[in-house]
Amino acid sequence: MRDEERQRTKALAEQEIGKLSDRELFLIGVGLYWAEGAKDKPYSRRELVLFVNSDPGMIAVFLAWLNLLEVEKDRLRFRVMIHESAEVTTAEQYWADMVGVDGSSFNKTTLKKHNPKTVRKNVGDAYRGCLVISVLQSADLYRRIEGWWTGIVASSTACLR
Repeated sequence: MRDEERQRTKALAEQEIGKLSDRELFLIGVGLYWAEGAKDKPYSRRELVLFVNSDPGMIAVFLAWLNLLEVEKDRLRFRVMIHESAEVTTAEQYWADMVGVDGSSFNKTTLKKHNPKTVRKNVGDAYRGCLVISVLQSADLYRRIEGWWTGIVASSTACLR
């Protein structure tokens, strides 16, 4: 009974969203990047767009956002980041299929060293690691993202007054 209620609540909430406008996707994408993307630091200049996530939904929204921003597909680079004890080839194929590119175009996979002291719960067939998406020649785009985020924060903060 509880599981049915849980599923019903989720389904109703999903229906409440409806079709996103371009502006809504734009704002969601900025927030998503600022939460999950790489950021520039005063002590480590990194003005590039780099996004890492293990959730296929997050990856799909991020790619839709880049498409909205008219980022050319040939500027995108992909690689997998995964524990060395996982099924690497299967994960690479999963992510290649998910983003709609040939797996041979992926950059070299980053393998995380196994630490026997750590008890990982992300194991088994469902574990596919993280997909890393980088955008070539993205310093200007990164600066715009940072500016957009600053604008969102300033506008939100004004609502608190």
